[in-house]
Amino acid sequence: MNRQQLQAKVKQLVHSMIHEKQEASPIELFIRMDKLNPKLVQEWRAGKVPYLERLMQGSLSQLSFIMSVYRKTASEMGLQAVIRNYTRWGKGPKKPLRFSKSGEVSIERGYSTHYVKKKPAVTTTDLSELEQEGSN
Repeated sequence: MNRQQLQAKVKQLVHSMIHEKQEASPIELFIRMDKLNPKLVQEWRAGKVPYLERLMQGSLSQLSFIMSVYRKTASEMGLQAVIRNYTRWGKGPKKPLRFSKSGEVSIERGYSTHYVKKKPAVTTTDLSELEQEGSN
């Protein structure tokens, strides 16, 4: 798959995740792109694998490109970034999980950033309309 096809696929999948779940995540994106096996993700979540990138299919350059398209698409869609904490599942201490071999903060933050639809702000006009509806 060339970069243009990869970009189109990422955009389509981000739109699909937002439509289905109102949230897009890198892990779900990589699973849907067949770059990551869900059973192996469970092993990582259980602390059996030191970092998630070890389980991914594709070069680091390709994975980095996918992440940049993911962020750009979320920005174009006006989505809100939400940082999720990933901790080890199971018994024992809930240690934070690593995504990358390097453990670099910006990379870790990128993988833990989900995007959600922004909740519409309630305006004064909206409140007035709600109050009027309630009094009827």
